Amino acid sequence: MPVLSHVTPVLCLLLCLSGLAQASPLAKSALEASPVDDIVAQYPAMMSEGVRRGLSQSGMNDPMVVTTVAAVVRNAFRAADMQSGLISDLSSAMTDQQLEAVRDWYGTPLAGKISQAEIEASGPGTWQKIENGASDFQARFKGSERAALFSRYDQAARATESAVDTTVAVQLGLATAISAFQGSGESGFEKLKQGIESQRQQTRAMVAQQVYDMYLYTYRDLSVDELKDYIGFLETGAGATFTRVVTASIQDSITRPVEAVGRQLARFLGPSEAE
Repeated sequence: MPVLSHVTPVLCLLLCLSGLAQASPLAKSALEASPVDDIVAQYPAMMSEGVRRGLSQSGMNDPMVVTTVAAVVRNAFRAADMQSGLISDLSSAMTDQQLEAVRDWYGTPLAGKISQAEIEASGPGTWQKIENGASDFQARFKGSERAALFSRYDQAARATESAVDTTVAVQLGLATAISAFQGSGESGFEKLKQGIESQRQQTRAMVAQQVYDMYLYTYRDLSVDELKDYIGFLETGAGATFTRVVTASIQDSITRPVEAVGRQLARFLGPSEAE
């Protein structure tokens, strides 16, 4: 199974290092009103845990190697840089009216309830709970209106689409480290790359299931009417633009450092070290 195939699908809810130049105060206040800044603060730990699990499943069973690789990955992603990039991107892509609409919506009691649920679900230790309870939640909500709303939510949140793109990009970026660990060089990298790209449909099916499981878990305490109201916000002009910009910004800030991380890990995991 390709590396990072089990990375937490919270990437779907958010998915740049450009700094705060000309950043709008409204963009900062809209971001702070939403749960996004709190979720982004957990991204370094989330990425580290995702890589740790992915590497273990790819045959890297040496605890010292896995721990070191996870630490390298964690240090490569800085929440402060991601948040700065978000503010800059929101400033350039959204009007003041749109930013005000987002900020005001996130000030409502329903949005507060949703934010708390999303922040809790984004923790690196939560995914194990989601996996463990997935079958129970699937059975509980099978054939329900909540289950039927998933397609609409998935489209509005750009959930599966962005999670698949990010997962494949990170897999490709870290393929250099895997090939170095296996001592297979350039030919090994090309083989891994071809394998990752050929399995995109399988990756999509797996990620789509993960996104659905997270959806059921995260919003389990919302009523159907509350869930409809949330999706309705995501479908508004302001909500849709906010989701699109946040998703693209976070995806960029995740995938951009991966190539450098891959090279660093390749040096660490070269044949002389891996033997």
